[in-house]
Amino acid sequence: MAGSSAPWIGSAYLFLQSTCKTIALPALYESSQKKPCVFKALKLALADCTGSVNGVDMLKVHCSHPHLIVQLKFCKRENCRRFLRSYREGALQKSLQSHLQLSLAITTVPLEVELKAGSEHLDKMLKDEDRCLECIYREKPDRLPDEEITELEECLKSLMLHQSTNNNVAGKDCSPLKSPPQPYPPQGSSLPTQLTFIFQGQLFDNRTITPDDHQKFAKSVSKKWKQVARSLQKSCRALRDPVLDNLALEYEREGLYEQAYQMLLRFIQSEGKRATIARLVAALEENGLVSLAEELLGLHASEDCS
Repeated sequence: MAGSSAPWIGSAYLFLQSTCKTIALPALYESSQKKPCVFKALKLALADCTGSVNGVDMLKVHCSHPHLIVQLKFCKRENCRRFLRSYREGALQKSLQSHLQLSLAITTVPLEVELKAGSEHLDKMLKDEDRCLECIYREKPDRLPDEEITELEECLKSLMLHQSTNNNVAGKDCSPLKSPPQPYPPQGSSLPTQLTFIFQGQLFDNRTITPDDHQKFAKSVSKKWKQVARSLQKSCRALRDPVLDNLALEYEREGLYEQAYQMLLRFIQSEGKRATIARLVAALEENGLVSLAEELLGLHASEDCS
């Protein structure tokens, strides 16, 4: 494919279309108010699927109703391979839907996605990963990033830096958390699958679940612990219904706190470093437990520290 001394560079086009008649992605992107929100969702979803904010570059976003078309540039074969696997498994589509939903404050954003490299429709050959890589490698980028893309990138970086600074200041004002014991993965030991996520229009680091999160969850979730578990079980085999039924019976005498605590413990032990706050917050939000999600994210930190 590429010579050992030559960099691996390829290009592809990602086609996005909302299947909801009331949501037109091109119109949203053409709106000066909504454009940064849509761009942010695209950027974060691409970071999720490649494991890095620099895993893939966006060169241009085309508005061609009803499609939003994103021209992508890959500078490393391995990043492109991660992207293809995420796309094939549906993880990219889910991440896009989630980020668009949170960024635009919309209940749901159902999407259809399509991937092309030149005249090749890659959706028809996704099982042949090497062939897809070859097609993408053959299509060299024909442009540098648009000025508009560069400006949006800078705005997003500024927002993330501002958010990170605010989080650090809030952490200094409050009592510091002790180092989490096992079974909690050490904070910062490695990057989680999803680097950041958006909740109520704010950007948060996708850290692992801490003991403090665990206790707050068990204390406040009450009877809805099973509903939250069923939301988590979509991506966690350790929380299948028979397991939940056994937990309910085994800890019936101890009450709802212990049942909820043990359920989340199973999730943490099973998922390890993938037991992230973003997954828990999404499950809480799905079941109407927004105030608990806010508490876990420290949105009431100023009240707690006063």
